[in-house]
Amino acid sequence: MASAKEIEMVLGNLVSAVGMLEGSGEFTQLIPEVRVNLVYALPEAKTPQEVAAVEGRITALRGLPHASGMPRLGASDHMARLIIEIRKYDPLVNAGINFKCDKLAIEVVKQYCSEKDLLFGWIDRTKEPPEVAQKDGASMPWKIKQLVKSSGGVPRLFYEGEGWGKEPLFVALGKDAVEVSRIAIEIARRYHQKKQA
Repeated sequence: MASAKEIEMVLGNLVSAVGMLEGSGEFTQLIPEVRVNLVYALPEAKTPQEVAAVEGRITALRGLPHASGMPRLGASDHMARLIIEIRKYDPLVNAGINFKCDKLAIEVVKQYCSEKDLLFGWIDRTKEPPEVAQKDGASMPWKIKQLVKSSGGVPRLFYEGEGWGKEPLFVALGKDAVEVSRIAIEIARRYHQKKQA
């Protein structure tokens, strides 16, 4: 069970990260249809209830990113399960953020990864066995295992290709919410510059 101090630290870090995102006009271009989820797991998190996230996700309002609610424990399911699964392979990962994936974003992220010497990866949804896709909750372990195997480790940035009825998305991973938000903002800045060019 996490201490009150640990919970406070995680929530405080999320509040700071949200503040950074809300101040980045460029990041608005990377908000996907499903909106942005920012998650930060408690040290021993085993369930989505032990992962803090922004309630109602992050959307765009008047041209700027806007958090729909306050960070709280248990506010995410999909991204929370993703972080829990990732940590089985890399316990140093505690936080993640999702953002839009398109051709330009892939180009920008690949360049960013090669400059920063970070592992880049992607999940090929077309290889997902039907029995995995149909079974509730079976998809995540399969996806992360495939990602780690194909990337030769846990990539700090990866995207999930299109699946049936699924929007392609990028995910940035890191030690805390401020770190992953910083990465996402830096990518948004580069994305914006390339779009202007």
